[in-house]
Amino acid sequence: MNAPASPTPANPEIAHSILAAGIRTNYHDVGSGPPVVLIHGSGPGVSAWANWRLVMPELGRRFRVLAPDMVGFGFTERPADNTYSMERWLAHLGGFLDALGIAKADLVGNSFGGALAIAFAIRHPGRVRRLVLMGSAGVSFPITEGLDAVWGYTPSLENMRKLLDIFAYDRRLVTDELAKLRYEASIRPGFQEAFAAMFPPPRQRWVEALASREEDIRRLPHETLVVHGREDKVIPLSNAITLAQWILRAQLHVFGQCGHWTQIEHAGRFTRLVGDFLAEATDDEPKPLPEGIAR
Repeated sequence: MNAPASPTPANPEIAHSILAAGIRTNYHDVGSGPPVVLIHGSGPGVSAWANWRLVMPELGRRFRVLAPDMVGFGFTERPADNTYSMERWLAHLGGFLDALGIAKADLVGNSFGGALAIAFAIRHPGRVRRLVLMGSAGVSFPITEGLDAVWGYTPSLENMRKLLDIFAYDRRLVTDELAKLRYEASIRPGFQEAFAAMFPPPRQRWVEALASREEDIRRLPHETLVVHGREDKVIPLSNAITLAQWILRAQLHVFGQCGHWTQIEHAGRFTRLVGDFLAEATDDEPKPLPEGIAR
């Protein structure tokens, strides 16, 4: 294993550390109450804090919010072989829950993180209470130009600026300062090497590798909130519609004038929507679907 960068008090991306599935894992732990695990996306230089920094404080008023850097990302340890797969990410997520003694949690997954949340719920339905899938991968679709550009990123300030233009609908968010911060994050020691190893061309195969089978998704018994930005150029809106149609207990919310950054572009509304959905009192024990329902 390659060690992550040394923690510095000035870096808010580095928080707690725990050994999860044999991997030294950096994670954030905010608030108290029922556990909610936030799973970040797969952009270059991404970390849990970069993805969820506007969401964690507010959700932390109602829940225990846990946001790990998944293996290969952020300040979590990187495997020496620098190889990644759905099974490795799922083992890491399960190990993270085990290390914290959490038997069941709500999962909130962004993009790549949504694909992990779906796959984890399929494999371990009893460990998941509710699902929130935001701009989610996890089903098959023709790779977009936006996602191909994200996964094919090579480090430069200009390339990072172009990616931010793809991510955000509101161009006021795409400042020179943000581009510089995200570019510098992408070139930290080990970051780009790991990222380049995850999604090499041809990249359509990685869309498929993150996709779960339709019949498995249709059998998911969990209450699910599907959230998407109408103008998302990275993951198509059709993904959200598909997931909302396939998952029996799903509801769909589409944010207009919003790209791939729902949790940033509409942070307040997104957090209230998710918080209210997770707090609603219902019987959430996963049950088999009624016989005769062809989902």
